[in-house]
Amino acid sequence: MTHRRDNHWASRVGIILAVAGSAIGIGGFLRFPTQAMHYGGGAFIIAYLCVLLLLGLPLMWMEWSFGRYGGIWGKHTLPGIYDAATRKPWAKYLGVLGLYIPFVILVYYLYIESWTLGYSMSVATNHFGGENTLAGMQQSFESYLGIGNGVFAVSLIAIIFLAITLIINFVVALQADRYALQRLTMVAMPIFFLLTVALVVRVFTLPGAEKGLDFLWKPDWTQLLAPVTLFGKQVTFLEPHIWLAAAGQVFFTLSLGLGTVLANASYLRKDDDVALSGLTAVSLNELGEVVLGASLAVPAAFAIFGVTGKILMATPTGPYDLGFLTIPLIFQQMNFGSIIGALWFVLLFFAGVCASISLLNPIIAFFTDEVGWSRQKAIWMLIAMTLLFLAPIVLFQKQGFLADIDFWAVNLLLLIGAGVEWAVFSGALGVRRGWEGITNGGLIRVPTIFKFILQYITPLVLLVILGNWAWQEGLDKLLMEGVKPELRPYLTGARASLGVLLLIMMLIIRAAWKRKAQEDVVEPPDIEVLLDEEVDHVS
Repeated sequence: MTHRRDNHWASRVGIILAVAGSAIGIGGFLRFPTQAMHYGGGAFIIAYLCVLLLLGLPLMWMEWSFGRYGGIWGKHTLPGIYDAATRKPWAKYLGVLGLYIPFVILVYYLYIESWTLGYSMSVATNHFGGENTLAGMQQSFESYLGIGNGVFAVSLIAIIFLAITLIINFVVALQADRYALQRLTMVAMPIFFLLTVALVVRVFTLPGAEKGLDFLWKPDWTQLLAPVTLFGKQVTFLEPHIWLAAAGQVFFTLSLGLGTVLANASYLRKDDDVALSGLTAVSLNELGEVVLGASLAVPAAFAIFGVTGKILMATPTGPYDLGFLTIPLIFQQMNFGSIIGALWFVLLFFAGVCASISLLNPIIAFFTDEVGWSRQKAIWMLIAMTLLFLAPIVLFQKQGFLADIDFWAVNLLLLIGAGVEWAVFSGALGVRRGWEGITNGGLIRVPTIFKFILQYITPLVLLVILGNWAWQEGLDKLLMEGVKPELRPYLTGARASLGVLLLIMMLIIRAAWKRKAQEDVVEPPDIEVLLDEEVDHVS
């Protein structure tokens, strides 16, 4: 984040780039094409676009508005915002999701981020020269990670690049030079986009790429529905896997449900726009993800490997793998491909750094604002916690540790977090106040239909997607039906680590508020007074 000395954003561009950063990188160019490939191509994209319109955009406006209110109350983290908004002693514990979810995602995101740095070196040295088979690229990818070398899935080269990634991220966080980070983003991202456009154009010229585009943009509508038994009768309802995965990807891409958007928006001024800014952040995300991300890895896979959609759907072993199997080979089809490819992966790495710093900032802010620690002490604590929870993800990736944590974090925790945000926003502010927060100071007019969508349709769709999955697949997933017996202890360990981390975060919140009570910290003025002051100021 980039602030002025008065703790507000230096520019609208700065906050939009911060909010949009996750999709202009790993979320859009690695996770999205892998998910689209695995869940049926066009059917996944239709579900994705429906979720984006009914959940993603309304909730993005809500989070910008709620975050701006939080800044008015002097709060910049989810526990503090919930506590100030509700004045209920239990609300701060709901805010644990604003610390817990970002940290869970941050831990394994840093590992994936390090792969992009490692692959920049592999492409630069023409490591994949002459390789053009799917099996060969899978073998290279697994070799880089060390999968297959006994029980532990680790290699020396992967550990080296992971160490470099951790050092870069935490040095940037320690320096707190947010102006430099914004300048890097504003220079690196346009170059990254231009290189990606060039890659997409090159992919479109490859024979067979049109089959990949057909797979993505000619959906099989029947895949969106599935037969279920209800009261002894067979009826047709939503296919649970596709809709849950699409919702998780939208929330992951837009950083919804984890508190980072609220934390960034809490540094807005009272009269700063949230309507156009929220819409711009969503639009940038979708440009990076749906237009460019989907047009890169999937068509390239069809063109280079010459495989059918059904074969490729079953290929990736993790939620981020497809780009590492296909994108390096695109550069082999280009002049100066090793140089261009190395630069592209380096820029993807820096996009990842911007996203991981965005995940770190709300947690650091909580330790400094609510716990009373110095920034340095907070970061050293986060380094220790990161290493502790990252170790099993790295060591047991072959056993599905990373994939299982990613599933629970993205497909469920983000949706639950967004649902809690909606409930607190609606309950504490009400429909009128909530809508005023979205529209006051707006540089565009938000269609009134979105007021109805946010109030009624958004929570209903969220409940239907979660409830449908829980009803049809939830118990099987929880009980690990279909999982090989030898893998179950590892997945049990992954889920236990999530539980331990949640307990730790809850205890930290309890200690923070106990400290505030002992120090007799002055609470902010009454919420209604502050809200009225804001409306009068904007008017």
